[in-house]
Order: sequence, then C-alpha cells, then structure tokens
Amino acid sequence: MTFKIYTKTGDKGETSLIGGTRVPKFHLRIETYGTVDELNSYIGLVIDNVSNEHIKNILYDIQNNLFIIGSNLAADPQHSKMKFPELLQSDVELLEYEIDVMNETLPELKNFILPGGHTTASFCQIARSVCRRAERLTTHLKSESEVNEIVIVYLNRLSDYLFVLARKIAHDIGAPEIPWKPKF
Repeated sequence: MTFKIYTKTGDKGETSLIGGTRVPKFHLRIETYGTVDELNSYIGLVIDNVSNEHIKNILYDIQNNLFIIGSNLAADPQHSKMKFPELLQSDVELLEYEIDVMNETLPELKNFILPGGHTTASFCQIARSVCRRAERLTTHLKSESEVNEIVIVYLNRLSDYLFVLARKIAHDIGAPEIPWKPKF
C-alpha cells in the first residue's frame, strides 16, 4: 500500500490540530505554526548558501528547535494528549553565545543598515523578518491560548541571531553594509 500525501480532509478550508479539533485554515494557531514552518524553510535556504560548517550545524539545531516549536503550536492545548519535546533555556543561551561570538569580530553598529549587500546575507534578513512575524503571531496566540513562554523568548533571540548572522556573513566575504540614510 502506498502512502498518499493528500487526504482531502482540508478541501473545505478546515484542518485538524493535534488532538483532533477542527479549525479554519486561517485560525491564528494555524497562521502561527505555518509562519514557523515558513521560517524553517528560509533557514534551509540560508544553510544551502553557507559553507561554514559551524554555522550550518547551529542552523540545523535551530531547524530542529523550530520543529519542536511548530509541533507544540500545532497541538490543541485543551485536547491533545501527545507529549512533545520542549525548548530548554540552554537553547536560548546557545543563541546568545553565538551572537556574542559573532559580534566580537564585527565592526560596531553605528546606524541602521538596509537588508542587502550579498544574497546569503539577504536570505538571513528575510528569515529574520519572518521570525519577527512568527514572534508577533505567537505573542498574539499567547494572549488567547496556552503557549510556553520560552517559545517567545527563543523566537525573539533567534531574530537577533539572524540579524547578526547576516552581518557576519557579509563581513566575512567583504560585502558592504548599506547604511540607512533618512531624509530629514
């Protein structure tokens, strides 16, 4: 018997949360974990464009953590009996450590910079902006439903990591940082 990827159960615009609850596909919980999935895809794009093995390994760890976040967000907190892995404080601390290490080699940031300068750095900036959206949606969801606080902390720190990673990648290859020049 061949497993089919399509089930046709969502053809009328509804889907099931883990736990069986049916919700519209535009439900805030679906938007939230869908955005985490989008972020994970952009992280994959970054991985495909970096050669540094340490950075790749950190990004793979991040992807695994995003799967943890997505599975937790996909579960109906009132009806799901499934146990999922949880994020740990050490996951947040790893991002902070990596940010600090990268910042040691970067010039001081004296003004806002525009996304761009190099394709891989730009992919990091896209991932960062999707991460910020995931954080906003998760915060909104937390105002209405149960969400583990560490998820919001992790997404907040991850967007910082992606910003610094974009700068690090650009710096390492000699790509320019493009300063924002406000018109006053």
